[in-house]
Amino acid sequence: MHFDAMHWADTRVEVHKVVVGPMDNNVFVLRCRGTGQAVLIDAANEADRLLPMCRSLGVGRILETHGHHDHIQAVPAMRDAGYEVGISAEDAPMLAAADFTIEDDAVTEVGRLRLRAIFTPGHTPGSMSFLVEGSPVLFSGDTLFPGGPGKTSGPGGHFATIIRSIEERLFSSLEPDTVVMPGHGADTTIGAEQPHLEEWVERGW
Repeated sequence: MHFDAMHWADTRVEVHKVVVGPMDNNVFVLRCRGTGQAVLIDAANEADRLLPMCRSLGVGRILETHGHHDHIQAVPAMRDAGYEVGISAEDAPMLAAADFTIEDDAVTEVGRLRLRAIFTPGHTPGSMSFLVEGSPVLFSGDTLFPGGPGKTSGPGGHFATIIRSIEERLFSSLEPDTVVMPGHGADTTIGAEQPHLEEWVERGW
């Protein structure tokens, strides 16, 4: 089956994207152009769409940015199909089951690519972002969106924590041209969002 959902690419990296479920969740596949190996980020919903994509694109495992209900609906079906699913230890209780835990600064090798986990709590206690080393791509989950941080009003959310995560783990260490691919909606860049941090602090959300 030929699957075409190409979203972003450079000489090393392909990012494929589909939007699924009633919350319009972004599901990304990061694929190494050199080897054809891939990972899926956030098995959110519509496993019947995700499974053919995984098979077509060479997905080996699944990484979850966080444990909120709308980001994990397809996890049981994906695990039943043989895919291992990982999530942070802090958010693991939100899943019925996970196969491994993801720690801060852990690197997942995807063919010749290295995908580094960045612990960015605040939206949930264990929210993770994932940076493609050597390419300007960050999967931010629900931590950073165009126009501000993700919601912190739900259980386990904390506004001061998400602001600290964005400021210290993302803005202070990533290049301005880094493309931010969030869990919902459109891409943005670190450079586009960084000047607005104080505005977000003042408004409180």
